[in-house]
This record gives sequence, C-alpha cells and structure tokens, in this order.
Amino acid sequence: EQVPTCITLALLTSQLRPDANHKEDMVFLRDVFSERSLSYLMKIHEKLRQYEKQSPTPVLHSASTLAEDVAEELQSGPMSAEEKELLHLLTSPHLKAVLSVHDTVAQKNFDPVLPPLPDDFEDELDEESVKIVRLVKNKEPLGATIRRDESTGAVIVARIMKGGAADRSGLVHVGDELREVNGSSVMHKRPDEISQLLSQSQGSITLKIIPAIREEDKLKESKVYMRAMFDYTPLEDKATPCQEAGLPFKRGDILQVVSQDDQTWWQAKRVGDCNLRAGLIPSKQFQESPPSSLLVSSAHSLSPCLPPTEDCDCEGYFNGQYIAGLRRSFRLSRKDRRDSSGEASVSDQNDTEFLTYEEVTRYQQKPNERPRLVVLIGSLGARINELKQKVIAENPHRYAVAVPHTTRPKKSHEKEGVEYHFVTKQVFDADAQNNKFIEYGEYKENLYGTSIEAIRSVQAKNKMCLVDVQPEALKALRTAEFKPYVIFVKPRIPESHRRRSAEEDLQEMRLSAQQTDQQYGHLVDRVLIKEDTASACAELRSILERLERETFWVPVSWVKA
Repeated sequence: EQVPTCITLALLTSQLRPDANHKEDMVFLRDVFSERSLSYLMKIHEKLRQYEKQSPTPVLHSASTLAEDVAEELQSGPMSAEEKELLHLLTSPHLKAVLSVHDTVAQKNFDPVLPPLPDDFEDELDEESVKIVRLVKNKEPLGATIRRDESTGAVIVARIMKGGAADRSGLVHVGDELREVNGSSVMHKRPDEISQLLSQSQGSITLKIIPAIREEDKLKESKVYMRAMFDYTPLEDKATPCQEAGLPFKRGDILQVVSQDDQTWWQAKRVGDCNLRAGLIPSKQFQESPPSSLLVSSAHSLSPCLPPTEDCDCEGYFNGQYIAGLRRSFRLSRKDRRDSSGEASVSDQNDTEFLTYEEVTRYQQKPNERPRLVVLIGSLGARINELKQKVIAENPHRYAVAVPHTTRPKKSHEKEGVEYHFVTKQVFDADAQNNKFIEYGEYKENLYGTSIEAIRSVQAKNKMCLVDVQPEALKALRTAEFKPYVIFVKPRIPESHRRRSAEEDLQEMRLSAQQTDQQYGHLVDRVLIKEDTASACAELRSILERLERETFWVPVSWVKA
C-alpha cells in the first residue's frame, strides 16, 4: 500500500542534513517542507486521492433546482417547526452556493467558455505577422503594461510583469504590437481606455497581436534578494512608468528581484507575500544616479528626458486602491522625485549616504562556527547596560561582555582582565591610533574603550558576546567576521506628562529615538520596546536563543567573504 504523501513529506524532512557544499539548498528545502501551508496541501491531496478511489457519482445534476422546488412546496401551506427549519436551510445563501457548485461539477461545465473565433481568422493566419492569442485570466490583471509609439501611433507591449497571466502564458512578449482586444480595434483608443478594456475582460480574453520582429528570450527568474533601505510609495513617484504596476515597500522589507532586464525599473516581489505577480521598483542604479545621468534616450519619447508613458490593467493591484488619471509621462527633476518619495534631495546628497538596497542571503549559524556578535544600541532613557548585564548574569556560560580597557588605576577588589584591562595612557593612545578600539572616550579624565580583540576573546570561548555601543560604531562592526545582529532598544514613552519638566524629558527621549532611527534604522535587525526591565530581559533572551538556531537574512558579503 502506498505511503500517504504527508507522511512521506515528514520522513523526507527528517532526512535533510546540513551539507557543507549545499547548505543553502538544504536550508531552503527544509523551510519549504516545513511550511504549514504545504502540509495542509498534502492532506487535501490525500483526501482527493481517497475520493478518486471511491469513484463517487452524483445522484442528480440539478440539486439547486430540486432545492428550489422543495422550498416552493414548503411555502404552499402551513409549516411545522421542522419544515420551517428545513426552509430556512434551503434558502440560506451558503447552502444555495454549495448546491450550485455541486451542479457545476456534476454537469462538468466549469471549463471557461471561449468566444467564437473571428470570421476572418483563417485569412489572418495566412499573414505571418499576425497572431491570435487567447488567454484565460479570470479577475486577475493581465500583468502587462502598454504604451503608445509616438512616431507610428502603434500600441506596444512595454513590459511583461513576472508571474502575471501574460507571463505565465508565454504568448505575449515585450515589443509586440496590440491591434485588437476581444475583436475591438485599439488603433484609435488611448492607452488608458485600452487598459480599462483589458481589465473588464473576465474569464477569457482574445488579443490580435503583431509579434515583435525579434522576440526576447524569456529570462529565468532571478534568485537575487535585496533588503530595502528606504520606503517606497509608487503612487507618490512621478518618475515611475506605471504607478498601478508599482510595488510599495517599507525599509527593511526583503525583496526578491526577479528581473533586472530594465536597468531603470526592476521587477520584484516581497518575500512572504502570497501574490505571485511581480511589481516595478526603482533600480539601485536609478536610485543612486545623479540627475544628469537620468536622461533616458528613447526613439519614442516626447523629448530626450521624457520616457514613454505605460498603462496597465492593474487597478491598484498592489496598492489596494485605484487612482485614475494619476499616470505621468514626465520624469521631473531628481530633486522632485526624491522629495515625493520621502528620500533625501539632491542638495544634501553629498552630506549623507543615500541608501538604496543591500543584497542579502539566508544564513544560519553552524554548530562549529563562532556565535554572532550581538550589538545593542539605544536611544536616551533605554538603559541598555542594565539590560545586558542582567541577561549575562542569568546565563554566564552562554553570554559574556567584552572586557573594556581603561587608564584609571585598579581598585583593590578588581582583577586584571575581569572588570577591565588596565593599561597606561601611552598604550591606550597607541592602540587607539592603530584602530584597535571599536569605540573609546574619556570620563573623569580617564580613558575607556572596547577593543576588537576583547570581542574575539569572548567568541573564542564559544560564548555569545553582547556589546552596547554608540550607533556610530556599527559601520566598523558590520563585517563578515562578526556578522552582528543589531538590536535597537527604545524605552516606552508615554504620550504626555503633567509636570512640565517631565514632559521636556520625554520630548528629548522621543527626539533621541527619532534621530537614531533616521540615521541608523537601516542597520537594525530588531527593535525592542522596553516597557520594564523584566519583560525586556525576557524578550532579549528569546531573541538570543532564536539567533543560535534559526535562519536570518544577512548581507551576501558576510557569507561569500
């Protein structure tokens, strides 16, 4: 007897073992096989197989009609309590829908009904340049954008969205000229009228197309993953060729870039989204380029710096709303574009680092590998040293702090290398000059600093090192050696306070948290809101435990270095 699929899947998952040469693939397979949705799918598959073995046949093909007849008969005379209950059941929307589905399956009329072919179809087939494409698209968008060729007036397929109906069919390509939609000519229609015609076509759609002279080869779906380091709202972007096809995202989202064919506009999906269709995002090159390099030359543009307008039938598929007439064909100045998306303007580009995307990959700590460095940064009032010390004191065998250096005299109860490394000012200054400290400073005329070697010393003992630093130190710590996991600790700040002095303190704390988030939030892996020390310690312990056994997104350079 054949083993049930769900049991086979569980056995297969248990046999997966990390392999030095194929670790990433193994982790990927384990994640896929462990998905609860896949387990449910397997169970549904088993039920369908059992159903198929039983070979049940419907007793009748018109259960809906019979239910209506029974309901009409019940209403023709006085009814008992049981008859009233039966009438209520038979007329309920849910049961009527179930019976309707039953009849559809029993009659086997659930295949899409395609319209008849045009009368002149045979004649059109004789013309090599024309092809008829018939797609079943249901309520989803076609997944293609169109534009008007300004020189010829032709309606051209501008781009195919990966994972959309057009892409899955393999029958529509970039550069194809669109002549008719469901027998209606599009030659004299505006692109937005054509998009509306496409979106209104349900069940099936017939396109008359003149294929591009040179069809581009379909690219394999990319496995490039990027962490977004800025927020993006397509409906506020004046430069996007099709705002409805744009993919909105937030800083920190992981994006799978499925196509970089267009150097200006990539196609991407958000990791974790159930939506299979890709959306448009500005490319890294486009985001980082100075204004003078953004002039797009196109034979069909209205001017050298105006890209052709693209329209689609997406109807706000990604944005949750449809805003008609918001499409713009003018690429305005780079300053306008940055301002509209909430990013830095051109004037301050030279003052601050402009952030776009960081290529990432999945990473899990290996059993024989040194633990990742845990970096705690905090805004005013977070008191992260107290939090760190409490967690370490609870489990000193697993967690430790990097012993700092100092130039102050050793006290009688202190031991070298335990509380501090006690050194002379000359030695400290020399180490600082040689960049041996991740950060250092002066307090009451004594110098204090945390060295890189102190961190390595903790990791060499196979302990997880916890350091709390000023955010400026993050750039020096983000290396393949340390693979830091950065936790931003913020105190819970009440909305208001009665005393004026207390309100001023709270406002200063809010400002501190905002400034840290604005300048360093893109480097943060986790935000921990500290309401009280006990709950914050519990949350930090949970984070540290998961860090040792779960998979996380890290920069590609950390793994391939």
